Amino acid sequence: MRLIDTSVESGVKGLNFMGDIRLHEGELNIMELLWSNKVLAAKDISKIIKEYVGWEKNTTYTVINRLIEKGAVRREDPGFICRALISKRTVQNIETKALLDKVYNGSLNNFLVEYLKNQLLTPTDIMELERIINDYKM
Repeated sequence: MRLIDTSVESGVKGLNFMGDIRLHEGELNIMELLWSNKVLAAKDISKIIKEYVGWEKNTTYTVINRLIEKGAVRREDPGFICRALISKRTVQNIETKALLDKVYNGSLNNFLVEYLKNQLLTPTDIMELERIINDYKM
């Protein structure tokens, strides 16, 4: 878990644990837009979300504000411009660890064994997995 000073990165006073930033599906919708576009005005986020998810402007703004409070998004004025403060990779790592902790008692090995038991792996898949493992051995 990495400790960051959010007053520098997000403009919000205080400290926040990066590992504690958990995003729900609605927040991830907004983050996906920001990861794809780098920066967007809140009004543009609202229009896109309205079209694809069906949320009203107030709902979208509430979720954006929650992301700002969590330290995941920074608001820049004028224009309520939004910028992601955490990368997609960081969120993927946090969510993967949370899943492993919740369902597999934190064991990557147990997850991989159970997951791979139920997959139809091609010879190419197996070769790629072997390559990944060999890279870790070095």
